[in-house]
Order: sequence, then C-alpha cells, then structure tokens
Amino acid sequence: MVARTNKTGKSSMTASALADPVREASEPSSLLARFGSERALSMDCGVALDQWQIAYQTYGALNAARSNAVLVCHALTGDQHVANRNPVTGKPGWWEVLIGAGKPIDTDRFFVICSNVVGGCLGSTGPASVNPLTGKAYGLDFPLLTIRDMVRAQAHLVDHLGIDSLFAVIGGSMGGMQVLQWASSYPERVFAAMPLATGARHSAQNIAFHEVGRQAVMADPDWRGGRYLDENTRPAKGLSVARMGAHITYLSEAALHRKFGRNLQDRDARTFSFDADFQVESYLRHQGSSFVERFDANSYLYLTRAMDYFDLAADHGGSLAKAFAGSKTRFCVASFTSDWLFPTPDSRAIVHALNASGASVSFVELESDKGHDAFLLDEPQLFATLRGFIGSAARARGLDADGSGVRP
Repeated sequence: MVARTNKTGKSSMTASALADPVREASEPSSLLARFGSERALSMDCGVALDQWQIAYQTYGALNAARSNAVLVCHALTGDQHVANRNPVTGKPGWWEVLIGAGKPIDTDRFFVICSNVVGGCLGSTGPASVNPLTGKAYGLDFPLLTIRDMVRAQAHLVDHLGIDSLFAVIGGSMGGMQVLQWASSYPERVFAAMPLATGARHSAQNIAFHEVGRQAVMADPDWRGGRYLDENTRPAKGLSVARMGAHITYLSEAALHRKFGRNLQDRDARTFSFDADFQVESYLRHQGSSFVERFDANSYLYLTRAMDYFDLAADHGGSLAKAFAGSKTRFCVASFTSDWLFPTPDSRAIVHALNASGASVSFVELESDKGHDAFLLDEPQLFATLRGFIGSAARARGLDADGSGVRP
C-alpha cells in the first residue's frame, strides 16, 4: 500500500485555476490512499480490486487515544470536499454549515474524515479511473458496486489511518445508507450513528426515477456505450437531463413555489416557443449544465444503481431488526416533513427495527418545507438536535470539551 498526503488536505488552487475533473478522477487535489493486492477490495458482485485508491479529506486533529474520529458519508453527487473549497467548482464545501470550528461537528473537538466513495469520480477508484490492465478509463468494465462495497472501502481507509473505533458516522440520503451499513457491518467500530433523510432500502418510486436518469444518459449518442472518455466526448445532454429530473425530487412543491412560482425568466410575456419562459425552467437547465462540468456520467449510473440495490433487511433474511442485533451503537435518526424522496415512514421503519433489536435510538421529524435537500441546508432545528446528541455521546465516550480523552 502507498499513501500520498499533503499537509492540509485542501486544494491550493485559486478560483481562476480550477482543477480538471478528468484528471481529478485519478490524481485528486486531496489526500489519497492507494492499496495493492495485500488489501484487495472484495466486492459483492464477486470481483476483487487488487489495485485501487480512495481520496479523502481530514479536518481537525486525532487525539492521543484515537477516539474522536467522525466519518462523514456523502450523498449521491457529493464528494470528499465536505468542509473546504471544491477544487473543480470553486464552491465552498457541501456541508460547511454543519462542520467546522464551533459548529455542531466541531473540528476543534473532533477529527473529521470524508472520503469520495468508491465508484465516484473525484479520486476514488471508479469508472472514470484508469484501468491498470488497459491504460484506459474503466468505463463499463468497472464492476457493479453496492453500498456495502463503499463501506468496505471506507473501513480500509479507517484502518490505514490507524483508527480502531469511530466516535461517530454521519450522512444523509445515500450517505445515510452508508451510515446504516456501517452500523450493521461494523457495530463494534461505531460508537454513534446519525443517518439523516434516508431509508434502509430504496423504494420502487426512487428506483424508477433513477432508471429514467440512466436511460437519459445512455440515450445520448455521445455516451458511446460508456467509452466516451476514450473517444474524447461526453454525454452532456443526457446527463444534464438526468440531473434535472433528479433535482426535482430533492425539492418540495412548496420550495419550488416559494422560489419560482409561475414567474417568467427575464421577459414580460410568454414567447410561444420552447425556450425557458419560466424561472423554474431556467433554474433546472442551469442545474443540469453545471452538473455535467463536475460529474462523470458513468459514475452517475453506478452510484444510482448502488442505491437501488440497497436493501438492508434483505441481507438479513428479511428482518431489518436482525441487521442491528446486539448493537451497542447509539443512533440519532432524523427526517423532514416535506421530504418525499425519503419520507418519514422510511425513518420510522429504521427506528422500529432499532427498538426491536434493543439498540439505543432517538428520533426526530423536523418541520421543513425545503424537501429532501433540507439536511444539507441551514436548519437550526437539525443543528440543535445534532449538538445535543453529539454532546451526550461525547460524554459517554469519555471525550473532553476539546476532544481529548481516553477510550471508555
């Protein structure tokens, strides 16, 4: 195994010199751990990757007892740049409202780790990475992966960092799926778990939305059977449409109405054309066009498929409670009233299973009209909930206010 690191884990690029997303797929502007055959990644599809890597960022300091580490798991189109400027987009980290000095996940107290999932496109091995056997991008030669595969890879990273037990694992949406998988696969390594706006399996409706997005990508003639990187093109139109459709599911009707209503875009009257007459149309087109500049189309196919395959109960004879049997992990589960992608009943099913397994669990349904994306936004009620839970768990862990302490 070879690990490449830098001093800060942050990009040194200026806003006028953003990173090339194609290069980032193999040589990311972040910390990088490379693994060889001695730490091969065994995948659920039966394939073992014997040359693979994982890109990550860290914030804060690991204490002497190595007991204050918090693993952050990102959602479908997220990445490792959770609390620093993204080198590809130049935008702030995607969860800076939650993570940082003095924030609910306090980097003055905790050692925060966030990795790009395997199958992603910002440095961890995925379909945009170079296949060492061919010297070309994997494309569709990359094996199909699961949420459990992502978590196995993260466990290798945690081992590489010399951490036996994580203080907490947190994430929303696909990140929340990873949190649940961590708590099920490695209960002895997770002291506290915070799955937000998520479910223990993907619904038929969610699978259907993902399939529409995948078909949009594959219908683009520039997809080239997944070999677009080799042919120096990309399925921008298809991926843009996929993103537009998905983005609607992240919002609520109330949020769309509040933001846009039926307001026209930079005009006083309808044009009687198929131009973007309405503000909401212009907004979605912008979301689609900006997305294709930072995300790999094949990664989108692979990660949506991984979410579709996720069914934690099915892995345990149909019993979700058995997935957490005997767990000593403390759980904090949160949902949002306007989230129709992962509605509150999904979270309640997790809570009921945890109760049935005898686990320690707290649950809150938060009032919000922001839809599924609420977990990423400035939601004071969520922050208050997480502060209280984290504070209580830290005391039980034996962590002092500055993050020091001995393993309990």
